[in-house]
Amino acid sequence: MTINRLPSAGFSITIRISVTAEASAIGRLTTRVGDAGAIVTALDVVDSDPTHVVVDLTCDTADSSHADRVVEALKELPGVEVRKVSDRTFLLHLGGKIEVSSKVALRNRDELSRAYTPGVARVCLAIAENPDDARRLTIKRNTVAVVTDGSAVLGLGNIGPAAALPVMEGKAALFKRFGGVDAWPVVLDTQDVDEIVSIVRAIAPAYGGINLEDIAAPRCFEIETRLRDLLDIPVFHDDQHGTAICVLAALTNALRVVGKALADVRVVVSGAGAAGTAIMKLLLRQGVGDIIACDRPGALHEGMTGLNPAWQWLAEHTNRDNYAGDLAGALRGADVFIGVSAPNLLDGDDIAQMNDGAIVFALANPDPEVDPREARKHAAVVATGRSDQPNQINNVLAFPGVFRGMLDAHAQEFTEEMALAAARAIADVVGEEQLNPTVIIPSVFDTRVAPAVAAAVRAAAQSPAPPPAADSGPADLAATAARAVAAD
Repeated sequence: MTINRLPSAGFSITIRISVTAEASAIGRLTTRVGDAGAIVTALDVVDSDPTHVVVDLTCDTADSSHADRVVEALKELPGVEVRKVSDRTFLLHLGGKIEVSSKVALRNRDELSRAYTPGVARVCLAIAENPDDARRLTIKRNTVAVVTDGSAVLGLGNIGPAAALPVMEGKAALFKRFGGVDAWPVVLDTQDVDEIVSIVRAIAPAYGGINLEDIAAPRCFEIETRLRDLLDIPVFHDDQHGTAICVLAALTNALRVVGKALADVRVVVSGAGAAGTAIMKLLLRQGVGDIIACDRPGALHEGMTGLNPAWQWLAEHTNRDNYAGDLAGALRGADVFIGVSAPNLLDGDDIAQMNDGAIVFALANPDPEVDPREARKHAAVVATGRSDQPNQINNVLAFPGVFRGMLDAHAQEFTEEMALAAARAIADVVGEEQLNPTVIIPSVFDTRVAPAVAAAVRAAAQSPAPPPAADSGPADLAATAARAVAAD
């Protein structure tokens, strides 16, 4: 059985099987699963009698259809009865993944009188007299709204707010686990920019920050820009800034591994939407040698027609030699490939056309732009967005610490200086003694990451802002995109 996609814990199943009690029975089960292209991760004996053994066999598969084929392959074995198949991902989501818990025990009348009426009235009056006290005396101090319209959810597209809710729940759980930040999903049944801005502005008093999530470009640019102008709390679009921070951190260390400087490399970016645009802005801010931005029409270049304002800006400020071909052609002689687009756009032969010491970040999920196994045959450093591959570039490295730092500093906005500080902090967690082609970015479970990012962001928030550059081009991109009238 040939499987093109890699097995993943995201498609893990547990199969309850009754098998005849023979010495080789268990071995036949695991061998059949392996032959079917899945990975056995656990096998537990549930029950037995003199003639049969009941086991729970857990394995990672590549997708739902692959899981079905694995089950059918087991059913074909003599003496095997498949009793039940459980999808472990759906089991984890039953009833949702987050809940509200009280910080106050409310064990008696005394505590109730202070937490609620009559005592709470005194706190309300104090905030009415001094609204800034809301940060000190309410959940605003440590709470973030995770806002989406469901228009660009993962790689699934415009699936709407209800279908986006499991992702927003997961985001909230990550905020709490890695940053100690209380976050709550706010899924909006509208994709009208004016309505979204109005709703978020109206609910903002309860929150210390707004995390925009899975909102399609170019609408996301306008929403972020307008909310930043309206609110006195940070507004952070994670698909843009979280991704850009993590990519810059990983690229910083990857360039150390191959012995190249950012100012000397040519980068090809596949995907000029929210994530790709933010990545390119941050790389330009750091002084990258050159960038070629590619999307569905090919490489963005001067003279191209029909571009929205965001793409027009990229065409004017990247692609130094005005290359006008396709993605594969852009890779010839390039030093770095960054993919934030779609699966299976490239193969190993395309990567072979890159310079020696090539760096490949194929970040489309769940299936990257190029098979990482093929990319490693030609590139010195390969990273993906997958948790089952080395060098996972995951936004959870950034956003919990970024918001932890901004909340602690009582920051009123998110700045480019914070982004650069966060990227440096993430990169520096990987010490020189650890750095190698398979370790350019820390694990998402490295407990040093979020505190380091929070400290860096807090310091950046408390430092005087640098004067604007004479040509602040990339920083003006969000405002330019806010006037976009054509979808990318």
